[in-house]
Amino acid sequence: MIHTNQGKLFLLTLLLSLQGFAQKQYEANWKSLDSRPVPEWYTDAKFGIFIHWGPYSVPAFSKVGEYSEWYWMNLANPQRVKNGYKETNEFHNRVYGENFTYPDFVPLFTADMYDADQWARIFEKSGAKYVVLTSKHHDGYTLWPSKESDKSWGRPWSATNSGPGRDLLGELTTAVRKTDVKMGIYYSLYEWFNPLYTSDVNLYVDQHMVPQFKDVVNKYSPSLIFTDGEWDYPHTTWKATELLSWLYNESPSKEDVVINDRWGKETRHHHGGYYTTEYGSGMPNADVPWEENRGMAHSFGFSKTENFEDYNSTQELLYMLIDIVSRGGNFLLDIGPTADGRIPVIMQERLLEMGDWLKVNGEAIYGTTLWKETCQWTDGKVQDAKRGRYKVKYDVMKLTVDPEPGFASKEIFFTQKGQTLYGICPVYPKGNLTVKNVKLKSDAKVTLLGHEGPLKWEQSGKDIIVNVPSLTASEVPCDYAWTFKIDGVKK
Repeated sequence: MIHTNQGKLFLLTLLLSLQGFAQKQYEANWKSLDSRPVPEWYTDAKFGIFIHWGPYSVPAFSKVGEYSEWYWMNLANPQRVKNGYKETNEFHNRVYGENFTYPDFVPLFTADMYDADQWARIFEKSGAKYVVLTSKHHDGYTLWPSKESDKSWGRPWSATNSGPGRDLLGELTTAVRKTDVKMGIYYSLYEWFNPLYTSDVNLYVDQHMVPQFKDVVNKYSPSLIFTDGEWDYPHTTWKATELLSWLYNESPSKEDVVINDRWGKETRHHHGGYYTTEYGSGMPNADVPWEENRGMAHSFGFSKTENFEDYNSTQELLYMLIDIVSRGGNFLLDIGPTADGRIPVIMQERLLEMGDWLKVNGEAIYGTTLWKETCQWTDGKVQDAKRGRYKVKYDVMKLTVDPEPGFASKEIFFTQKGQTLYGICPVYPKGNLTVKNVKLKSDAKVTLLGHEGPLKWEQSGKDIIVNVPSLTASEVPCDYAWTFKIDGVKK
């Protein structure tokens, strides 16, 4: 028998517990959904790997500067052919013939060299903290067994019952979860030529998209969902708020799932979890969580038309990562595997070299926040990269090591973690490094990540001057950028 006071305490605790649970329930409206905090794992992660892979990986063709995963649309849509995509049509007719259709690529999408564990090892070594695989792109072909896909298309239209004959998403999910990397999915809301979508979008949403979305979430519990293809209709048509309230309240992903902002033609940079930019420079600050996503060259899917000079170097990709993180963003860097399941060697090399840098400097990237200044400029005319949602020019080399005559460059990128300030230099300082507008406590300590021992420093008015060790090429701790860790900054 519970004592009266004990009983009252028990009931009060139970009521408070139930009330707390009730507060975690999200309603099917943006005010409620947008109030959900973005899980910390995502804002701490900073670096992720995007993967575009599907039947479009067979022809692996795009006009240089365009996306190879749009092959079917570029081939079959007369308006796009007129608007400058005739190269795809000409290539297709020459190589495969006019009677060869896009679905005919599926048997050639074999994945016979696909080793999910090998992929996962590369991702882990790259220093990435999350992976996002295209579970389904705009062609509607799924990389997991989907009964909705087969039914609405009227043919086998998944990787398990055609092409590879394997659950590609399931294999990668299992492999990635053997590491400390988070597993996520890309999911296209619309499907270009799905008979149900083209005839009745409302039926498509009710009978195909909603149950299919719930199926992939229930099966694989992704930690991140990158939706796309939202631009044809408002969020109400896609029933986005209803779907997200289910995701946040009932799904197996509800505790740690992160979503983007692509849930209707009016939602980008207005609603969702984090905001997206694509082949741009990201956003200026951390007012909202955001992520820049791009390929290593011009296309997300592998494109055979892209040559060495089309690929960003490891140096460029690292500077993008550092610059983006200094402004509070995440960097989702894409790879495009081949149709037989190999990650092209040039892409492996880029990832592994980025991983080598992060082994030394990762503490200045992961789990960091903005400092009062995102960077320190050299003398000259200051002109930062333009900002925008889609395909905005971003020449990170001109912002760092190769500025135009008369223009300033970013000589130090800043990040912060607790009481520690990090200054990341794309040019190794010669002699001394002056860090402006920083005052240190008398017992402050300055070190160079990857180099043993503290560095000498002195306060000079509002600035500090750090004595930088003179190191030979074999003594420097890493390539491309060097991090000075400053403990003891006065607030």
